[in-house]
Amino acid sequence: MAEFKVQGNDFVYEGTPLRIFSGSIHYFRVVPEYWRDRLLKLKACGFNTVETYVAWNIHEPEEGKFVFDGLADIEAFIRLAGELGLHVIVRPSPYICAEWEFGGLPAWLLADSSMRLRCFDRAFLDKVDRYFDELLPRLKPLQCTNGGPIIAMQIENEYGSYGNDKQYLNYLKEGMISRGIDVLLFTSDGPEDHMLQGGMVEGVLETVNFGSRAKEAFAKLREYQPEGPLMCMEFWNGWFDHWTEEHHTRPAEDVAKALEEMLEEGASVNFYMFHGGTNFGFYNGANHGQQFEPTVTSYDYDTLLSEWGDPTPKFYAVREVLSRYTDLPELELPEPIRKKAYGTVQMTEQAELFGQLDQLSQPVRSACPEPMEKVGQNYGFILYSTRISGPRHGFELVLQDVRDRALIFANGEYVGTVERWNPAGIPLEIPAEGLQLDVLVENMGRVNYGPLMRDPKGVTEGIRLGNQFLYDWTIRPLPLSDLSALSFAPLKEGETAAKSAAPAFYKGLFEVSEKADTFIRLDGWTKGVVYINGFNLGRYWEAGPQKALYIPAPLLKTGSNELVIFELHGTDRTEVSLTDVPDLG
Repeated sequence: MAEFKVQGNDFVYEGTPLRIFSGSIHYFRVVPEYWRDRLLKLKACGFNTVETYVAWNIHEPEEGKFVFDGLADIEAFIRLAGELGLHVIVRPSPYICAEWEFGGLPAWLLADSSMRLRCFDRAFLDKVDRYFDELLPRLKPLQCTNGGPIIAMQIENEYGSYGNDKQYLNYLKEGMISRGIDVLLFTSDGPEDHMLQGGMVEGVLETVNFGSRAKEAFAKLREYQPEGPLMCMEFWNGWFDHWTEEHHTRPAEDVAKALEEMLEEGASVNFYMFHGGTNFGFYNGANHGQQFEPTVTSYDYDTLLSEWGDPTPKFYAVREVLSRYTDLPELELPEPIRKKAYGTVQMTEQAELFGQLDQLSQPVRSACPEPMEKVGQNYGFILYSTRISGPRHGFELVLQDVRDRALIFANGEYVGTVERWNPAGIPLEIPAEGLQLDVLVENMGRVNYGPLMRDPKGVTEGIRLGNQFLYDWTIRPLPLSDLSALSFAPLKEGETAAKSAAPAFYKGLFEVSEKADTFIRLDGWTKGVVYINGFNLGRYWEAGPQKALYIPAPLLKTGSNELVIFELHGTDRTEVSLTDVPDLG
């Protein structure tokens, strides 16, 4: 039993003032076998606390079906942190942002187009209540008040950037308290008037999020919260990457200077991130400023530990600053995790998507091309098929609001791509006998921040030829969560799948005598998804910046390993390389 509370301008733990030096590690972005390694490195850097979000969509991937094992075993992660002598801050808001798919909200919420998100809407709150009924009893015994390591929990995340519904915020607060959450509750917002006005809750500690100008940020917080400990709940010491853009970096000396300014103010701090990890599978999020901007597979974040767990120059620069504010023992790090180049992997088998549809999905007949969520699908791809009568000349095929990227096929031949950020029409000549139209749409990640978060996937407003809408569709949900039913055929020696070929799965095997971390390069490949021993590693795209995907050693097996690549456009080569060198662009 321990007490952590606010006393004047201090945090106090067991009667003694405590300054929080915290770092973010998201359990769901790191394979469980590496949690100990990452937490030990956090402690070695001089931190006394680890912070994590809780991703609702990881724990309730399908409505009413809860998951709390493997990557989702939050209880094991928290207990391990406690065993290593760390305090834990948990942010179990329904919404987390985090550059994570839909900001952590489950995609199935979008099946109800009338539901209002993140406000006092009964339909939404009923779903939150059921989730809290499952989640919070698991966290209750892990609170410091019950002998566990959790010292504080968040009510909602940066809510003032989104809305101002105080009834909703107080409902979440009371929902946590009524389920036995009795540690310190807090909110976090940007240090701006409208954000603080919209996001603060009476009687709850407010913290602020920023990457620089600490004095200015804390001065704004003091206007709204004259007393209480100062804390930056998210010190953005790095940044994340979008596909087709540049890789982001921030100099270590700049981060050290910003941290020093914060600590000179007497503040506590949580580094966002300490270790970023990986957006495995289809869980990367997206932004939408001027246009749709999907996040890459890596969540390296250019922070204190790299995506693969190595200390970076920021690690040592931050430790040097912290050593002037707290007593640190001599630096002791776990043994480095080995990296290995396993060489070239030849893809020896192939299965074309259009020949495997019955193995991958059940068809749905519909008058209109409904979005994914309306046919019970959350992630992956969706195929819309219909027949167009002919002849017709001089028309363009228009996908009215495609989300996010569609490949168009006429009688099985690829005729063009329509992208959400480039919604051009596709010229389509229809012969007298008509043609078969297939539209394969990729969900590239739902928007995780801002006013455009309601982001259903697929085709949301119809498909037309000229001004005539097309009806009578066969829809094939393709979540690609299980590829075990695929029927592969051998690739002939020297055979390649030229660019603009039909989408296909390619399979290759490679041997591992000693497991180590590795990186897969897909030079010559265009765009798609990589699976290692059935695990969805994430997306690749020649558009960059990321050029290699990280494969943690625990995903490998001693002996034979299976690599499956779902390639959308074809490739100049039917081999990939497993190297010991990362490449984030």
